[in-house]
Amino acid sequence: MAAHRDRNLTEGSVRKNLWTLSWPQMVEGALNSLDQTADLFWVGHAVGFRAIGGLGVAQSYSRLIMTGRMGLDMGMQAMISRAVGAGRIDLANHVALQGFTLTAIFAMILVFIGLFLADSLLHIVGVSDAVVADVSLYLRIQFVGAAAMNFRMSTGSALQASGDSMTPMKATMLSRVVHLVLSPFLIFGWLGVPEMGIAGAAVASVVAHSLGMIWNLYALFTGSSRLHLTLQGYRLDFPLMLRMVKIGGPASVAMMERVFAQLILIRLVTPFGDTALAAFTITRHLEHFTSLGSMGLGRASGVLVGQNLGAGRPERAKSTVRWAAAYVTAIRGVVAIFLFAFPAVFIAVFNNDPEFVEVGAIWLRIQAIGGLAMGTSMVYQQSFSVAGDTMAPMVVNLVVEWILEIPAAYALSQWTVLGQYGIAIATAGAMTVRFLLYAIYFVHGRWLRVKVL
Repeated sequence: MAAHRDRNLTEGSVRKNLWTLSWPQMVEGALNSLDQTADLFWVGHAVGFRAIGGLGVAQSYSRLIMTGRMGLDMGMQAMISRAVGAGRIDLANHVALQGFTLTAIFAMILVFIGLFLADSLLHIVGVSDAVVADVSLYLRIQFVGAAAMNFRMSTGSALQASGDSMTPMKATMLSRVVHLVLSPFLIFGWLGVPEMGIAGAAVASVVAHSLGMIWNLYALFTGSSRLHLTLQGYRLDFPLMLRMVKIGGPASVAMMERVFAQLILIRLVTPFGDTALAAFTITRHLEHFTSLGSMGLGRASGVLVGQNLGAGRPERAKSTVRWAAAYVTAIRGVVAIFLFAFPAVFIAVFNNDPEFVEVGAIWLRIQAIGGLAMGTSMVYQQSFSVAGDTMAPMVVNLVVEWILEIPAAYALSQWTVLGQYGIAIATAGAMTVRFLLYAIYFVHGRWLRVKVL
C-alpha cells in the first residue's frame, strides 16, 4: 500500500512539473505559429491565394535556418539541464556562453547566403518568375535579419533548460505581438507607414525578434533567472563547443532533413499548379499551428528528462515522456476532429476562391488523419533530443522521409490517379510510421543511457 501511495505521489509530481514547464512553451509555440499564419492571411487577402504558395516557400527556407541552428540549442539544452540537475550552475553558465558563440558564427554564415543566394534558392523548387519577384526581398531580409531570431531562440532555450520557461514565453509574447501589429502596417502602408508589400512582414519580424532577444539577454545577465551570465573571464572553450556540436549535430540534421524533404515535396507539388501549391502551404501551416501542444510538451518533457537523468532518476524520466505523450494524443485527437469535420471553414479564412477551398479541404482532411500520429512523434523526438539522444531521431527521420515518404509521394502522385493528393497520403503514412518507430525505441530504453557531460 505504501509503495502504491509513493508511486501515485511520484506520478502526481511528474504531471505537475510537466504542466508547469510546458504550458508557457505551448503558449510560445502557439504565438510562433500564429505569427507566420497571420502573414499568410494578410498576403492571401492582399495579393491572392497564388502568392500564398510563394510565401510558403520562402518561409520553408526560413524554417531551414531555424532548424539548422536548433540542433545546437538542443545540444546546449542537454548539457545545461544535466548541469542544473547535478547542481553545477557555474558549468551551466559556461555552457550557455559557448552556445551563444556558436549561434553568432551561424548568423554570420546566413548573412552571406541571404545577400547572394536568395533568388537561386527560390528557383530551385520550381516557382515562377512572378512569384520570385514577389518574395525575393522577403527572403533576403529574413536571412540577413536571422541573427535576431537565432539569438532570441538560443537565449530562450538556455533559460528553458535551466527550468525558467516563463521568461522566454514573455519575450516571445512581446516579439509576436509586435510582429502581429506591425506587419499589416508595413505590408499595406497604413497610417502613412511606408508600404513595403510582402517584404514588410520580414522587416516586422526582424524588429520583433530583436526586442525578444533583448528581454532574454536582460534576464540572463542580470541574474533574474537561475542562470547568471557574465563576460568576465569569458574564453573560447573549443572542446566543449565541439561536444555541443557532436550532441546537437544529429538533431540539426534530423530537423533539416524534414525541411529539405518538404522542399522536395514542394518541387513535386509545383507541376500541379499554383492552386495545389497554395493548398499544400496552408495545410502544412495549419498542421504546424495545431501541433503547438506537441512541441511545448515535448520540449518540456526533454528538459525534465535531462534534469531527472542528471539527478539519477531514470524512472521519473520515463514517466515524464509517457504523460507528455498521453496529453498530446488527447489534444491532437480533438484538433483532428475539427479539421476533418470542417476543413473548408479553415481554408476559406485565408482566401475564399472556390477552387482553392475545394482543393485545400481535401488536403486538410488527409493531413488531419496523419496529424494524430505526428503529435506523439514530436513528443518522442523532442524528449530524446533535448535529453541528449540526438542520433536516434536523425536515423528515424532519414528512414521515414528519404526511404518512405518522398519515394511514395512521387509514385502516388505520378503513377496513380491520385495526382496531387498522393503527396498528402504519402505524408500522412510517413507520420504514422515515424510514430511506430519512436514508440519501439522508447520501450527499448537506450535513450536513458546516453552520456552528455
